[in-house]
Amino acid sequence: MSDAVLQLARLRAALAAAGDIVYDWDLVTDEISWLDGTPPPLILFGDQTEGNAQRFHDRIHPEDLKPRLDALAALGDTQGVFECEFRLRDSDGEHHWYHDRGTAELDANGRPLCIRGSIRRISRQQVASERVQYLASYDELTGHFNKNRLRESLEHTLYFSDRYKVVGAFLVVGIDNINVVNQAFGYEVADAVIVSIGHRLDQCLRSCDSIGRIGGDCFGVVLSNCPAGEVSVAAEKILETARNTEIETPAGPIHVTVSVGAVVFPDVAKTATDAMTKADIALQNAKRSGRNNWSLYRYTQEQRDIHQKNMVIAEQVKCALRDDRLKLSYQPIVDCETHEPVLHECLLRMIQPDGEVVPAGLFMPVVEELGLIRQIDRRVLELSVNVMLEHPEARLAINVSGLTSTDQSWLRHVVGLLRGQPTVAERLVVEITETASLEDVEECARFVSTLRDLGCRVALDDFGAGYTSFRHLKILAVDMVKIDGSFIRDLPENPANMIFIRSLLDLARNFGLDTVAECVETMDQAKMLRAEGVGFLQGWAFGKPQFEPPWPSTADEDVSQSVPVTKIRSAAS
Repeated sequence: MSDAVLQLARLRAALAAAGDIVYDWDLVTDEISWLDGTPPPLILFGDQTEGNAQRFHDRIHPEDLKPRLDALAALGDTQGVFECEFRLRDSDGEHHWYHDRGTAELDANGRPLCIRGSIRRISRQQVASERVQYLASYDELTGHFNKNRLRESLEHTLYFSDRYKVVGAFLVVGIDNINVVNQAFGYEVADAVIVSIGHRLDQCLRSCDSIGRIGGDCFGVVLSNCPAGEVSVAAEKILETARNTEIETPAGPIHVTVSVGAVVFPDVAKTATDAMTKADIALQNAKRSGRNNWSLYRYTQEQRDIHQKNMVIAEQVKCALRDDRLKLSYQPIVDCETHEPVLHECLLRMIQPDGEVVPAGLFMPVVEELGLIRQIDRRVLELSVNVMLEHPEARLAINVSGLTSTDQSWLRHVVGLLRGQPTVAERLVVEITETASLEDVEECARFVSTLRDLGCRVALDDFGAGYTSFRHLKILAVDMVKIDGSFIRDLPENPANMIFIRSLLDLARNFGLDTVAECVETMDQAKMLRAEGVGFLQGWAFGKPQFEPPWPSTADEDVSQSVPVTKIRSAAS
């Protein structure tokens, strides 16, 4: 027996032992052939005949067919490599999980001619385990690193850059006007654009670079060993690639542009957080200059002055935390029909030593930038729980930051406060912003699940500011959505906004979610929103934030006479 024949025999034996089914799919003739010696096609087709794609796809579970077809359709963007998992109806009539991995042979135009790959049967437990491991590091939509995994890559690159005095750069790539795509074509098309831009970025980068999805419409790119003069080359290449690419979507071909913010390290950025923050600042500068542009972060005198001012504010916040000068004010959320309050949102205020009241908008951006937000969110939680313990009729909503929505220590704290307090938990609504929830959907979903298991309800704040899709709402499993005030403020003068509000309401209704309209300032707006089916309203038309508790003392009134709130569903419903 020759060496070649012996090696082939060994290969066949190994594949058979592993349960791998090796195939060759001719895309021109649509014929699938199987490597002799591997488990026969009887396993897949119920007979020994050769197969074709249609017969194969007829056996794939309907829920799994589209992801596989999408993976095949993207072969030109993924350099001919694809990998997917699906349930297949075997000859026994039952659906079983299979892992499929293949490589395509492409023609000169990047179109696949044939695919060679292998299919292996796997267990449900293995699928679940692999899924958890995968989502711990990768973004579900694009397949790139998620934010946490990219941060690890950035930290690793920063360490070696500092140690060996090698210059690198971090870029934030933002897709321009993604909200316009949402409004014009829908979320599915927006997702397709995001995926395609991710593939285009892959083509612009070196093998030593890293890319991850760090926000709804943003990617982060770590450029290792990249001299400062080369950053402009990389940024311009990214801009040109996006600008000159026609993206195929379910709505037809679309052209989009991107903007890029960049920062070099280790001279300008010392830590991963520093690099991400400064690159994002540069991105905003690029967008302000007209989009389809890029900007390099530079530490100007103006920025030094802003930094110094922010440090003063941060010190004031620290002192307010220490001296118990952070207080809650309460704004009612009312029933759309009766205009009676059903709960109150807690809005934070800082009381200066001289009695001046500072609204959250003047210090919270600094708090978030300088890393104090977790302490603030913890204090707000404690204050609100104390209020509800003292006032059984109080129903409160609190806001948490994007950082807190993935913070396990905050979750442990809320569990410690509310375990054994079901009557308190059921009166607490935790609001997370839509944009923050989309940065790491899977992690945020676990956050939501923990809160709902305690009996709390969870609201998606600023709904419409991002690009939440059916898929995102299904994963997040929140109880209510609060429509972003930017769509409400100029009603009825801007009737176009109502079209977008209707689409948001339709999305919420499909999931049976309560809806709250924010920033309602006039009764005309309230009437319009009621006519569209909004459930609850919040804004100055129904009350400004006030320090005085809006509910009567239990000593003055029987709590059984408090306003009924049965219209807002509990987490268990």
